[in-house]
Amino acid sequence: MDTLTPVLSRNWADERAWKLTNYERVGGYNALRKALRMTPDEITALVKDSGLRGRGGAGFPTGMKWSFVPKDNPNPTYLVINADESEPGTCKDIPLMMASPHTLVEGAIISSYAIGAKFAFIYVRGEVLHVARRLQQAVREAYSAGYLGRNIQGTGVDIDLVIHVGAGAYICGEETALLDSLEGRRGQPRLRPPFPAVAGLYASPTVINNVESIASVPCIVENGKDWFNLMGTEKSKGMTLYSLSGHVNRPGQFEAPLGITLRELLKLSGGMREGHELKFWTPGGSSTPILTAEHLDLPLDYEGMAGAGSMLGTKALQCFDETTSVVRTTLRWVEFYKHESCGKCTPCREGTWWLVQILLRLEAGDGVEGDIEKLLDLSENIGGRSFCALADGAVAAVTSAIRYFRSEFEDGYHTPAWELFPYERSALFTRATEGAPA
Repeated sequence: MDTLTPVLSRNWADERAWKLTNYERVGGYNALRKALRMTPDEITALVKDSGLRGRGGAGFPTGMKWSFVPKDNPNPTYLVINADESEPGTCKDIPLMMASPHTLVEGAIISSYAIGAKFAFIYVRGEVLHVARRLQQAVREAYSAGYLGRNIQGTGVDIDLVIHVGAGAYICGEETALLDSLEGRRGQPRLRPPFPAVAGLYASPTVINNVESIASVPCIVENGKDWFNLMGTEKSKGMTLYSLSGHVNRPGQFEAPLGITLRELLKLSGGMREGHELKFWTPGGSSTPILTAEHLDLPLDYEGMAGAGSMLGTKALQCFDETTSVVRTTLRWVEFYKHESCGKCTPCREGTWWLVQILLRLEAGDGVEGDIEKLLDLSENIGGRSFCALADGAVAAVTSAIRYFRSEFEDGYHTPAWELFPYERSALFTRATEGAPA
């Protein structure tokens, strides 16, 4: 199998790839026609046998999640697609929806049919209005072509798809907070059980999947589980989108089989910027524990990252070189989590605030003896003690940074981070010099 495996991204460079006619020209909606000739149980079994795992971070088997939906519940079943991508470094779903929204729409229709849902929702961030408009256009085209609505393709299947635009809150990326927001309430995580599969949207059975998970369904239906299993590793099957950002020469999306290494991806992206070397990186966005250059050759799959004490997450590979202060980076991440905490859980609401206060001291070189121990103690009392994983993501940044770069935090007892690591050295973009053309 080639290093890069463009499947979801195969048409991104096509002329007006987001238009229905151009999507159909490259085989679009063939998978839907094939799926409508199958039974819902056959599609669910196919997705389960393919080994597709959720691409939103947790990596839970998609087909298994579908099978949890009770068959005897009198309430309607819903499909909800989580397109509220907003974690620092995570940037795979928005390019997919912009370049080829019909890939997601087709996946949503097939998935809805498989779980017996007549209504599906795509919950997209309010800040990315251009993405919402492109999705809405794709949905209109799908209705006009008879792929959505009543009696789809003459099969008697009825499915409606709604694009719901959120108000811009990171917490709504958590599935139960997303459901509350979708119902018109303030987005806050729910206590579980009951789980969404039993009592989700409008207290009805609900399947919640990430954009990339649903977008991967058409290619599995069209090509089969054996084709999908040719890519990836034994327990992490298929291809996925890796997002490289930071101090790399050519940042962007790289679709490759699960299990590729960061060393290989860096080679494809032109490596770190000239004259610099990798210092630390995140395998799956800011909520996953950081890793270092010694982990360059670990497989980027669920098992490989778990073995290194981290998580694959959303495959958001933020790469930082030796000019970057770990203390400053950790502070910026934790400031984000403090700001985005919904405030429902005391450990998260209060704990992230105190983490920021201590990190601000250390960044300014005003730290005092015991601050590092206090950070670790706070992290222990925050992680695992909240309704959702936001708090866990905040402490993952802190504990992993101290594990690998404790000496930098100790430097914060006497020297400001901006003296040890001047801002201008790590900046990706610099202001035009005075008198030079802008």
